[in-house]
Amino acid sequence: MSTTTIRLKLSVLSALPKAKKTVIWLLKIIIPISLGVSILQYLGAIDLIAHYLTPLFSYIGLPGEAAIVFITSIFMSLYAPIAILATLPLSPREITILAVMCLITHNMIVETAVQSKTGSNYTVMFLLRVVSSFVAAYFLNLLLPAQVGTAQITESAVIYHSFTEMLLGWGVSSFWLIVKVVLIITGLMILQNILKEFKLLDTLSRSLAPLMSIMGLPRSTSFLWFVAHILGLTYGSAVMIDAVENNELSKTDANYLNFHIAINHSTLEDTLLFAAIGVPVLWMIIPRFVLAILVVWSVRLWYKRKRKLSPVTGNY
Repeated sequence: MSTTTIRLKLSVLSALPKAKKTVIWLLKIIIPISLGVSILQYLGAIDLIAHYLTPLFSYIGLPGEAAIVFITSIFMSLYAPIAILATLPLSPREITILAVMCLITHNMIVETAVQSKTGSNYTVMFLLRVVSSFVAAYFLNLLLPAQVGTAQITESAVIYHSFTEMLLGWGVSSFWLIVKVVLIITGLMILQNILKEFKLLDTLSRSLAPLMSIMGLPRSTSFLWFVAHILGLTYGSAVMIDAVENNELSKTDANYLNFHIAINHSTLEDTLLFAAIGVPVLWMIIPRFVLAILVVWSVRLWYKRKRKLSPVTGNY
């Protein structure tokens, strides 16, 4: 057996225990939350909450019905809000604004837990994403032309006629979600180990270093930034948590990264979901990218001022 084969085998074997640990931790969060949200939707509680948010949405150029999509995105992945979106009579312009909001806030309960485990404050990250989504929507409402994109979807919402039928639907979707989580996280952990073993992470970090500097991010976050943009926070959690727990990334650096990816992540898959229904890609990518950069540099300046005022420093 060649040296390269042995190194690959060791990379795979050492990745499995870490992947198992992260998968179990994630599923303990995802499964109960998804069940709870499914029950709330079945009982009409989410529609009730959305009703009280209607006045707020009028300030960002959206009708009251949009609140239902937004609330759903906080608790679930983008497939659920897109399914609801398909049943609402919204214009392409309104769908574009709502798409950007959902891209910032989707699956926030689970993803904020991931960020909390890597050293950031849960409440801060949660509020950052909610506030950022409304800030982005406010400026988009000012900047977007009257006619934008071709976003239009016409489907029927899934209506469950009994509690048992709802549980069955939830069970099927949860099964495929578990399969997806196991496969993606295991594959990602194996890839990370291989990149480390063959010193490819250093090459990636060097190539992304100029971009990190522009965004105000430490060079040490290059690979994690790349993973978060390709796979998102949920599936990238394995790599992020592992890097922090093994002291490969300080909590301070992880915190800076979290401020960025709280607003701007999963640029590939999630953006394509909305692009598939006609939402303009650039209007989804540029606002989040710019807002994330502004937030990180603002945070860096705030921390710098805080250090000047107090000689005692610690984790942020």
